[in-house]
Amino acid sequence: MTQQSGRIWVMGGRPLNGTAAIPAAKNSVLPLLAAALLCRGPVRLRAVPRLSDVECSLGLLRGAGCAAYWQGADIVVAGMPSNSTLPGETAAQMRASILFCAPLLARLGRAETSLPGGCNIGARPIDLHLEGLARMGAKELDAGAGKLVLAAPGGLHGADITLRFPSVGATETLLLAAVCARGTTVLRGAAREPEISDLAEFLNRCGGRIEGAGTSTLRIEGRRGLSGCDFSPLPDRIFASTLACAAAAAGGRVELTGCPPALYAPVLEILEQMGCTVERGADRAEVARFGRLYGAGRVFTGVYPGLATDAAPLLAAAMLCAEGESSIEDVIFERRFGCAEGFERLGGRVKRSGRVLSVGPLPESGLHGAALTAPDLRGGAALVVAALSAQGKSFVEETRHIDRGYAGLWEVLASLGGRIGREMPPPDAAVKKIPSKKQIYLAFEAKR
Repeated sequence: MTQQSGRIWVMGGRPLNGTAAIPAAKNSVLPLLAAALLCRGPVRLRAVPRLSDVECSLGLLRGAGCAAYWQGADIVVAGMPSNSTLPGETAAQMRASILFCAPLLARLGRAETSLPGGCNIGARPIDLHLEGLARMGAKELDAGAGKLVLAAPGGLHGADITLRFPSVGATETLLLAAVCARGTTVLRGAAREPEISDLAEFLNRCGGRIEGAGTSTLRIEGRRGLSGCDFSPLPDRIFASTLACAAAAAGGRVELTGCPPALYAPVLEILEQMGCTVERGADRAEVARFGRLYGAGRVFTGVYPGLATDAAPLLAAAMLCAEGESSIEDVIFERRFGCAEGFERLGGRVKRSGRVLSVGPLPESGLHGAALTAPDLRGGAALVVAALSAQGKSFVEETRHIDRGYAGLWEVLASLGGRIGREMPPPDAAVKKIPSKKQIYLAFEAKR
């Protein structure tokens, strides 16, 4: 699928006020779509946001031979995979394409794909995925540069696996492999993120036997077949974090509904330390800022339940508006702060050193509008958040990055009172066509 880019314009300086409902989480929907390959019955995912990464996942499912389509706001997946080769161009567009390999191995004994892509935020090797799959009987075949071919002609079997780092992606891959493998798998050192628990709940609803989701040790008893089910993915804690940071940066009062505050508690706690008022309910939070913002001091990301790496650039955008100093270190990815250059263009006092972004006090003149380029998904959203607090007009180019994880971000912010819109390039129909030989001849005759 070709991603069409465009630009978002922001006229900053206006506070945000109102209520926003948090959609389903992209980071849950993608592994759930991969899990649908294991199901003999139809799968329906409820109220899925229309993201470019979701469209890529549907392309992978269709390439594998399944029916995968939208039905209103829901996605329906039906049929078993018949093709072990995933579409190369589609697979290369997003990191989550690696998740589709384990189900294909389990069902067809083989998986072939391009090496997965995604945001350029640092090294994201798949060695943990491959090491775990090898313990379960998969072999990596020589496929040439940029390709990945895995085979398990004898099928996958259970194993006792210890991850040396609690990788979310590797935990999801091995969970998907183990749920239909022969025997029992024990996965130690597993990630504990809410999206892991969501995937385990879905697989159990389909007939799987998974214990320990939400802890560092998972026990999976393999099952020959899984049925389908109707399932509502959990809400997007990163989307909620984005809007919470936007309220802190621009000022005003924003109520976020449909997402338990516990899912993004570190973000809310840091915003409180910076001077925001946060009210919490069972599945709602209200973030308000009417006075000054203060520096957050030194902040670190970490594995769940620590501060999510995806939230780091968003918090940094709010830190730009603080009167004191802050620093934020991402211990997961070494190039997480590609948005730093854009922060500088807005007039922010930032310094990047390795994994650490230092943020100085807000200049007396404040931030000002600028021409910006989204470097990646979360960095692009962070530039939009920062532009909301800047005086004057800003433009954020390369919005295709933002579209990977946010459905209509600018529309949500506009509904909260932000002066923001989107401009798209002219349609392909406007591209000048190559004239035919007859047209060239007629034009030549007319000139004579």
